[in-house]
Amino acid sequence: MAKITASVYTSHVPAIGAALDLGKTQEPYWQPVFQGYDFSKQWMKDNKPDVIFLVYNDHATAFSLDFIPTFAIGTAAEFQPADEGWGPRPVPKVIGHPELASHIAQSVIQQDFDLTIVNKMDVDHGLTVPLSLMCGQPEAWPCPVIPFAVNVVQYPVPSGQRCFNLGQAIRKAVESFDADLNVQIWGTGGMSHQLQGPRAGLINPEFDNAFLDKLIADPRAAAAIPHIDYVREAGSEGIELVMWLIARGAMADVAGGPAPKLAHRFYHVPASNTAVGHVILENQQA
Repeated sequence: MAKITASVYTSHVPAIGAALDLGKTQEPYWQPVFQGYDFSKQWMKDNKPDVIFLVYNDHATAFSLDFIPTFAIGTAAEFQPADEGWGPRPVPKVIGHPELASHIAQSVIQQDFDLTIVNKMDVDHGLTVPLSLMCGQPEAWPCPVIPFAVNVVQYPVPSGQRCFNLGQAIRKAVESFDADLNVQIWGTGGMSHQLQGPRAGLINPEFDNAFLDKLIADPRAAAAIPHIDYVREAGSEGIELVMWLIARGAMADVAGGPAPKLAHRFYHVPASNTAVGHVILENQQA
């Protein structure tokens, strides 16, 4: 049967993609950011999955403000990098896994979560930057990827608890797929940041690191954080952190298994107008 072996959490700052694409990773400003992923790139080579289930948010690329699904799963065979106004990123196209994606959609909907099924969409930096950070600049991504887009752009957005519960449903869906697949689930976005208004440029390292502490050791406490705390403490765009809770909810300990192993933790300020947070958790055998 398929199983989730690890979860990966990372910011998906668009400027990181630009720094990579323009060869700026060794510049003094960017070097500390990318050094935080040196371990992760080697870890990825040593722990290559068969499929990545990647939770991210679309930035008005595949979905406009005219049509915003709360949760959308990509079931296509492939997804092209999106043109976000300055041309598509020079990265490989994303190969999907229609069979597993369709199975997850069926299972999760039967567990009473409403998903939008997307058979064609382009994927923006929210998805491609995490792949670049973990995989470098390959000719092709190392495995198929299932895109899972969450609305954290236009209110109302899903609660952390709703996302955490959804992660548990996704784990059950993966484990009921009749194939021997090693699946990783990635939660991306965040951390504290605000892009507009009087608090533009807000970064709250204390909140960010407290969130990471809870995410690792007390995920139910992280899931219980109310929306107003994200807005007040982490800025208007800090709500992206609820997407990390989908990945955390899919880990084995939430269903009574052993606590995951913390393989890597990284936090750095600044990266563009925000911070970069990154965690890798590995499921352990009972």
